Amino acid sequence: MTLVQMQPRPASAGPAHRTVAELMDEAGPQVCDDMSIEVALSVMAAACTGRLVVCDQDGQCTGLVTQAELTAVRDSSAYTDRVRLRDLLGDHGSFTTSVAPMAEAEHAMRYLRLGALPVVDGQGSALGVLALSR
Repeated sequence: MTLVQMQPRPASAGPAHRTVAELMDEAGPQVCDDMSIEVALSVMAAACTGRLVVCDQDGQCTGLVTQAELTAVRDSSAYTDRVRLRDLLGDHGSFTTSVAPMAEAEHAMRYLRLGALPVVDGQGSALGVLALSR
């Protein structure tokens, strides 16, 4: 996993120093990393969302998957029903903290080419999702 946060800024920082907490969305559905692709796609459809926060058995955020990623894997010739979400995370194991400066998180997201990034607390539990405006 890659932690994107560099150094926390004081809560009293001006608009140029906004934190991730000020701009993050709700985490939405959180699923376990041992879930299959088909079940994850069903959860997304039921929740009317295009992404899921993935956690391990201890409730620690391990990444984020999107509907497009899951559909591409499911439709590939190498797909089997034994593929689990943990098998897909790779570089998507990146996350940030709510106290991270927004500018740093945005820079990291652009550098890593991520459209969304899970936001975690000090114990690694998901608090929300930071999504870049396109």
